[in-house]
Amino acid sequence: MATKRITKNDSTTRAVGRRKEAAARVKLMTGKGTITVNGREYTEYFPTKIHQNVVMSPLRVVQKDGSLDVTVRVVGGGVAGQAFAVRHGISRALIAWNPELKPVLKAEGFLTRDSRAKERKKPGLTRARRGHQWRKR
Repeated sequence: MATKRITKNDSTTRAVGRRKEAAARVKLMTGKGTITVNGREYTEYFPTKIHQNVVMSPLRVVQKDGSLDVTVRVVGGGVAGQAFAVRHGISRALIAWNPELKPVLKAEGFLTRDSRAKERKKPGLTRARRGHQWRKR
């Protein structure tokens, strides 16, 4: 099993969140509540409200959405996988920042790494489970 990448020093807390092929490196520090993803505002990087709510959900649950600055570097995967990877990383960073927040975040399911991934293609099939289409001629 891989070790969790969580570090903490006086002013910043770092953690890694993952989902499918996406990996998000999160840096958490006290500030005004700005969230930056890959050098852009999170509302610009995730244009849909659903993904914006996913990213903000751990901060809203612990009521720190206006007092912590978050900087994220996310690579791999698609938009949804990246949003959930950012949520996972923020949740882990919050626990490293304040361990008393763990029961609240765990109850919401933000600490569980969603291990579902694409199933591999099997030999003799078109995709993982889909066989060839039958044709008469």
